[in-house]
Amino acid sequence: MGTITQGIQRSRTQVAIVGAGPAGLSLAHMLARQGIDAVVLERHDESYVRSRVRAGVLEQTTVDLLDDLGLADRLHREALRHNGFYLRFDGQTHQLDFHADTGRNAWVYGQAEVVADLIDGLAARDAPVRFGAADVAVHDIDTDRPSVTYTGADGTRHLVEADFIAGCDGFHGACRAAVADRIRTAERAWPFAWLGILAHSTPVAEEGTYSVHPDGLAVHSMRGPRLSRQYLQVPAGTDPAAWSDAEIWAELRRRGAADDAPEIESGEIIERSLALLRSLVSEPMRVGSLFLLGDAAHIVPPTGAKGLNLAVSDACVLSHALGGFYAERRTDLLDAYSDTALPRIWQAQAFSWNMTSMLHRTDGDGFDWPLRRARLQRIVDSDDDRRAIGHVYLGLPFPTRWRYA
Repeated sequence: MGTITQGIQRSRTQVAIVGAGPAGLSLAHMLARQGIDAVVLERHDESYVRSRVRAGVLEQTTVDLLDDLGLADRLHREALRHNGFYLRFDGQTHQLDFHADTGRNAWVYGQAEVVADLIDGLAARDAPVRFGAADVAVHDIDTDRPSVTYTGADGTRHLVEADFIAGCDGFHGACRAAVADRIRTAERAWPFAWLGILAHSTPVAEEGTYSVHPDGLAVHSMRGPRLSRQYLQVPAGTDPAAWSDAEIWAELRRRGAADDAPEIESGEIIERSLALLRSLVSEPMRVGSLFLLGDAAHIVPPTGAKGLNLAVSDACVLSHALGGFYAERRTDLLDAYSDTALPRIWQAQAFSWNMTSMLHRTDGDGFDWPLRRARLQRIVDSDDDRRAIGHVYLGLPFPTRWRYA
């Protein structure tokens, strides 16, 4: 425990991790396995973090890492293993079987489940997350003695001194805000959004399905034997409440109609949301003793499901660099953090950009649909094009192993 000084409880750690999402929690595990002390601070309470619904598709690369950390037992029991996905257009369904090309898979396992496994794993290591950390602020990041202050769930003020701070608290978090005027951000916002629902319904295919229609995209994916996640492309300013349940199911059926597949079965909608589509990368991902990871540094559209996987990739890069510092006092790996992480980030951005522009209606002119149809047909007809997509979809190698060696 820290000591109380001037009304603030002080403590010391090697790495202060702000944010208990996939980036922060996986980083904490990788550091713990290397004997590096870390503290994870999260502003929300534990029940909120465990129930937060986000991405549901894990790359093979991410699953391999969770296996390596000994955290994938429940995943292998409960996750849905996918070989690829279906493309549906012009009334026909085409399977893109990436497993046949590579021997690898994608896994449908919600972010809430990944986070729960990571939290439980830290508790088992007697390294619990500090939930309910309000009013987080970072200090002295241009020195080798940075610190984080916050108010605990019991109202006590805390100051955590550290060697380094890992900013894993998202785009609107305190860490990014602290360096916003010192980083460059490249950004494009798409003029449409995804109206998403979680519903009780039966699967129409064993894999996720992208139904590409002249009027916009519809996405069907499973979250369990009778729980489905559906999305509709809608204008960016759409109010989800403006769509009735009947209207949503009717539009999903219309855009997803196919001669070779059954109609989607409607069911009780238990959740609806609107996801804006943005493409964003900030550089550098390090300012002084502060390192940005995950959504604090970059955002990809949900097309292709890269966000969670990129967050874990960032954690691998930083844990490797910190391992080098504490094992041999090397600073070169820390200095190279941005340059090491960014190539994979930009590859994911390129993949997501290509998929997003191909699958969505982007213009109302006569050129839009014929051009997108030609791109879709090329993927269906060309083994080389299909393999190229599968290679990235199932997960490019992480830039470094998480272990320092």
